[in-house]
Amino acid sequence: MSDLPKVSIFTLGCKVNQYDTDAMLAVFEHAGFEITEGLEFADVYIVNSCAVTAEAEKKSRQSVARILKVNPDARIYVCGCASQNNFSQFAKNNVEYISGTDGKVGFARKIAAKYVGNEKFDKIVPDRFDISREYEDNEGIVNLKTRHFIKVQDGCNNFCSYCLIPYVRGRSRSRSIESVINELDSVKGVAKEVVVTGINLSAFGKDTNSSLTELMNALSRYDFGVRLGSLEVGVICREFLDATKKIKRFCPHFHLSLQSGDDATLKAMNRHYTTSQYYDAVQLIREYYPDCAITTDIIVGFPTETEEQFENCVNFARKVGFSDIHVFPYSSRRGTVAGRLKPLSPDVVTNRQKRMSAVKVELVQNYLNKQLGMPQSVLFETAEDGIWCGHTPNYVKVYSRQGAHNEVRQIVPTHKYLDGVADDSVKE
Repeated sequence: MSDLPKVSIFTLGCKVNQYDTDAMLAVFEHAGFEITEGLEFADVYIVNSCAVTAEAEKKSRQSVARILKVNPDARIYVCGCASQNNFSQFAKNNVEYISGTDGKVGFARKIAAKYVGNEKFDKIVPDRFDISREYEDNEGIVNLKTRHFIKVQDGCNNFCSYCLIPYVRGRSRSRSIESVINELDSVKGVAKEVVVTGINLSAFGKDTNSSLTELMNALSRYDFGVRLGSLEVGVICREFLDATKKIKRFCPHFHLSLQSGDDATLKAMNRHYTTSQYYDAVQLIREYYPDCAITTDIIVGFPTETEEQFENCVNFARKVGFSDIHVFPYSSRRGTVAGRLKPLSPDVVTNRQKRMSAVKVELVQNYLNKQLGMPQSVLFETAEDGIWCGHTPNYVKVYSRQGAHNEVRQIVPTHKYLDGVADDSVKE
């Protein structure tokens, strides 16, 4: 039995944060710690925080109190966007050290070395294990989960008027394709699917004389499924889609960021496209992948959004026919351009959120209805009470009484999952 403390990482926010968590957990595991995630009992906790909305930052703060309910004697460390934005909100209770968004693996190394001893730790986990230096030298960071997240880009140069992320994550920077390939080579034969992520994935390669299209071409050598994180309209072109077609098991799920379906609101948000350009991108994607899932984010209640502009957004969402929408009420972030604008009445924002959420439900049901009776290749991941759960390539969740962890199985969905009860929803 190890004398080292048990370590848990509590992760909030995006897939990029999840990748950072996986990398930090790998450091602790390699050094001999028992590791877990979330609110399971542990001796040491790391909060990997988020600040994309005021609510996300609030949840990051509250996570410390939630941890102390599980273990009042817990030693807590905080990193991420919320602590980068305002470290003082975490400087209390059992929080021993606070870091920001950069060098999270280095942060994990320092914590681990504190308990192992610096000299012993350096022998167990050499510097080459550290991927925090400009994304290079990634040898050793291996995630043994079914789905492997790989961060290929960080930061953002867009400065959308509502967004705090460029201020806390910094300017856009990309890994080299060679570094990405080195990491993916290390999970061959282990992960059945990889998720390529970034804070602004579409900006990949712009700072290194490369491109996301070039990365897609490089991924054509692998047999595992390839899934992409959120994309911007400007990256969608024939060259890019041709490259995705070369990938043996490309997952046709495109999360294409929208934010508003009204041109005037898009301009106020400092989004650099029109609804017409967005719709053309959607049509091009469907030319290549007719049955694909196209999901998006929509912010309702932006300070300049009129009722007419909101209705334009509703009508545009129906025109596109999204398979799902992440609906967010506008969140004022201090330090952004939009943060200086007078917000709309909370009642107006709540009303618009409810109305857009009703459209979301309508569109989700329409898309799920189209999946019934269609053969699907499902990657099964978890099981509960004898029911296996997994996802199709277009990221539809499927339940079956037949399955196995990390197994890809062909099924035909026959019923929708309703009312929280898993029916015999598939047949072989």
